[in-house]
Amino acid sequence: MRRVLTSAAVLAAAALVASACGSGTGASASTKSGGDDKTVTIYSADGLADWYQKQFAAFTAQTGIKVQYVEAGSGEVVSRMEKEKANPQADVLVTLPPYIQDADKNKLLAANTVPGQDKVTGASTDYVPLVNNYLCFIYNPDVAKPAPTTWDDLLNPRFAKKLEYSTPGEAGDGTAVLLQLQHDYGKQGALDYLKKLETNNVGQSASTGKLEPEVSNGQLAVANGDVQMNLSSINTDKSNFKLFFPAKPGGTPSTFALPYVMGLAAGAPHADAGKKLEEFLLSTQAQTDVSSQAYGIPVRSDVTPTDANAQVVEQTLKGVTVWSPDWNQILADQDSDLAAYKQALGLS
Repeated sequence: MRRVLTSAAVLAAAALVASACGSGTGASASTKSGGDDKTVTIYSADGLADWYQKQFAAFTAQTGIKVQYVEAGSGEVVSRMEKEKANPQADVLVTLPPYIQDADKNKLLAANTVPGQDKVTGASTDYVPLVNNYLCFIYNPDVAKPAPTTWDDLLNPRFAKKLEYSTPGEAGDGTAVLLQLQHDYGKQGALDYLKKLETNNVGQSASTGKLEPEVSNGQLAVANGDVQMNLSSINTDKSNFKLFFPAKPGGTPSTFALPYVMGLAAGAPHADAGKKLEEFLLSTQAQTDVSSQAYGIPVRSDVTPTDANAQVVEQTLKGVTVWSPDWNQILADQDSDLAAYKQALGLS
């Protein structure tokens, strides 16, 4: 299950149930703290709780600035900022692509160059990758026998109502499923496949994170996820599932980078504190810690993790081809692609 930060350095401004990638609802974010810059509010897609907990505590000890953390889905945190545009509450945003590009397009981010971002591929004037990650699927080894390996395996009647994936357009990992299928089968082929998959699909899910415990306890046999979140859950929650990358029959499994990306909020009530938090999270020490603390992959080219967790991630991706999306094109096509998805599945 997703974890709630309990460090004294973190004020639980909200516990919005979601995932790196899903979405949810919950208590509203706390209000501005009078402009004293002794508090900073971060809106983030979940999945990094193990790392955040330790980093926020260290940040508070170093600066005296307390961190208010609001966790939700990739699309939900951006939607929340859009609703608060006239009265911004967030100082820092962390979400997945293409939602970070969407936030930038809608002028929810302020220009800010974070020290160290020259060591990061994919950085812009408004946002910078924070932690690298990859799309994957998970299966319960006690329920899914034999283990699935291909997209065709997931269409097998043995997975009837034992399979679920998070909703494209609401969950970052769910959107990633659609993109991976488009890569493997083309746009129309992806829709044709997903229409077939509906026979086995339990239903729509706005949260990828909530699927983890359901796979672990055998309620579901298969679900989508991401490498960092799922490996962290296996380690911390002792979840009973394994990772895999569905391939076309006879083909090579593939995936693509799905990084957590960070930006300073436009109109941030504590912009200076937000800039300090961004610098801290992108520092060489924090980047070195992200692997050992949360199975994340550092984005800085000058940080190469050698811990046991980094080796697990490397082994997980062994034999998997990694391709690179064109996020600007994906964002341009997003509305029409999601409309086509909803129409194909009878959701519109």
